[in-house]
Amino acid sequence: MRRSLMLALCAALLSVPSSHAAGPSKTYVPGQTPDGQPDLSGMWVNFDPTPFETGGQPAFNDAVLGVNPPANWTENASPTSRANAARKAMVVDPPDGIVPVMKWAEDKRTYDFEHVNDSWVYQTPWERCITRGIPAGMFPAGYDNAYRFMQTPGYVVIVYEMIHQARVIPLDGRPHVGARIREWDGDPRGHWEGNTLVVDTTNYNNKGSIATSAATGRIRGIPQSEALHVVERFRMVDATTIDYQVTIDDPGVYAKPWRVEIPLIRDSKYQMYEYACAEGNYATPNMLAAGRAADRAVKSGDAR
Repeated sequence: MRRSLMLALCAALLSVPSSHAAGPSKTYVPGQTPDGQPDLSGMWVNFDPTPFETGGQPAFNDAVLGVNPPANWTENASPTSRANAARKAMVVDPPDGIVPVMKWAEDKRTYDFEHVNDSWVYQTPWERCITRGIPAGMFPAGYDNAYRFMQTPGYVVIVYEMIHQARVIPLDGRPHVGARIREWDGDPRGHWEGNTLVVDTTNYNNKGSIATSAATGRIRGIPQSEALHVVERFRMVDATTIDYQVTIDDPGVYAKPWRVEIPLIRDSKYQMYEYACAEGNYATPNMLAAGRAADRAVKSGDAR
């Protein structure tokens, strides 16, 4: 009798799922702003060394152009992603972690980088200090990976540390602007699905790049088309972490849509300072001047 009771008790205990193994038993519920939005406000960072694609696909032009910043620019005391150890790449779909880029788009990227000193038209919008792009501005670079979220009735505003951009996202259900209007960073429209902020962005121009930082490896400089459609999801999974997901659909550039996931970590001590970069800065004329000097050296026979 006693043995039967013990066996029954053990069986009952084994049938109860372990809350530790299964993760939190309840979905995290963030606080609310005065107007009832889930409160995402504050400073968030993503200093995240996880490879953008599996295999750490190298940036095409790092060695050729020396585009990396000085080492001291990458120094920071800010928290990195706590999920790094479990992640093989930021690209999570396709499952192999490789962006399904069409060959023509890779060829154009390569051609542009080989001619970056010939004309401003071959440079990314980041090099020209116009924008890092959307969603490119959310992909970690070597430095300045901070974002301040601000919320007012009917809007969410994301202030990007890099190139001092402020992205204003309306939440009032208004339609996208007319199809003839095209923008570098597209036309965002947001809404809430429970506690998840969903941002749908269309109306891009065809002048930008889907990624602009060398940290994105071979995807840096891949062109975007006017058909680009981006859907972002921001969901707080606990008091200090936002799960950021973005799906990119550009049917003339990629064989199928692809998705990136990156955790944003709260860092209330982080301070943003001026990112002094504006279109017409010295970088572009200096690059073009270097290209013309190289041309003259070739003509005079002094090229090495």
